[in-house]
Amino acid sequence: MPEEDFETALAELADFPLVEAIFGRRSRRFALGDEIPDGPLAYRSRHEPVPLTDLERMLVLSAMGGTTGWHYSITRHARYAPHVSNYAGAAAGRTFPSAAGIHTAELFCTDDSGLYFFPARDAGALVDPAVEEVTPELLVERHRERLRRLSPGRLHLPAEEPYLEGHNTWCVNVPGSLLVIPVADIAQHLIAILCFFAQNGYAIYDDVNGRELPGLAEFGGLVDVEEPFPLTFTEQYALTEATAELASACYAGVLVLQAMGLGGWMFDGIDRFAMLGASGDPDVPGLGFRYDEDVRWPTPNPTGREGVFEALCPPRYRDMAAAVEAFAERKFGPGGPFHRDTPGAWTDSPGFRGSALVHDAEFKACVALQAQYVLDTFGKFPATVPTVFIMNYVQAHHLDLDFYDRFFKPGAYLHTHATHMQKWHAAEAQT
Repeated sequence: MPEEDFETALAELADFPLVEAIFGRRSRRFALGDEIPDGPLAYRSRHEPVPLTDLERMLVLSAMGGTTGWHYSITRHARYAPHVSNYAGAAAGRTFPSAAGIHTAELFCTDDSGLYFFPARDAGALVDPAVEEVTPELLVERHRERLRRLSPGRLHLPAEEPYLEGHNTWCVNVPGSLLVIPVADIAQHLIAILCFFAQNGYAIYDDVNGRELPGLAEFGGLVDVEEPFPLTFTEQYALTEATAELASACYAGVLVLQAMGLGGWMFDGIDRFAMLGASGDPDVPGLGFRYDEDVRWPTPNPTGREGVFEALCPPRYRDMAAAVEAFAERKFGPGGPFHRDTPGAWTDSPGFRGSALVHDAEFKACVALQAQYVLDTFGKFPATVPTVFIMNYVQAHHLDLDFYDRFFKPGAYLHTHATHMQKWHAAEAQT
């Protein structure tokens, strides 16, 4: 394939209209190699599965979880003036939004070649629009080295209930597909919210057991101990904000599927306990996360995979004071959003970043006391929601156009789907 054709394929991706991606988005589940065995849409593909190429995989991952420059942080809050609000957890901006720039989500993925981890939340700005043109090709180039293979072969999920919802047993994690799995650290997000509360004069109480937190009165000069927020409200806050991260990352992914002409969709029809590693079946290890069980909990509680993705709480840390210290280091230490030496988007980035108030010992002790109470009382952190959480997935695959031509009216797929194999597989061959 001529070099100019390869460049044309990526240029057409960059120029694909946003409105067409939005208005043309559909869940297109039937991949090359698929079969629907019965019903009015019964059909068996006449084609073999075709895996995504490295270029296709990296474009999807970069669109779902890549960095796109520097996070602009919270601009102003009267309570902090003349300092800036120190809410953000990461210095870089990503392809999806995060409440106050906390960013606790990372991506896992699996395809025919293995199970992978794609960490980017603390990678810094791998591209910088202030000094270079951000293109799909540049994003792939800068993000490719982030991909880490954890094991060979596709992640094993039996194509049956309860591992998959019944309507997904024929089409999810099939040969040739790429399955992307965003995971959020709710423990870390809850620490961030407790910091946010304390910075604005708020604290929590245990509404499950109907009591105030012992020792919190010592911090009456920092937080309002007379009007605290309910623990359950606070944890729902954390879970919901983090879920917005997961869903937004997936939506960014499905929009780029339209632009590339890949089939696929975003969905939540995989049992998240089986996916994380808490199926109870050693033959279905999922992502291999550690999990614990307790008579006080209605479900198992995964906390992370050692050395890969570990929640900001025990067993990774000895106690919640250590976890709070680690979160403060993420924010204020080297590479963090409020370290003077971290590059940024401002004309005076050191001045902006250095103007944030650093969490002092009293502040961290106040947050740690609340967090440790939750852990000691309920045996886990958070208490009433999962420590790590999965909600949405994205699957990308090559569409079987014959199926859609047979059963659907014209317009069932976009012009990018019609020309995808010719453009993108020829483009990959060029690399």
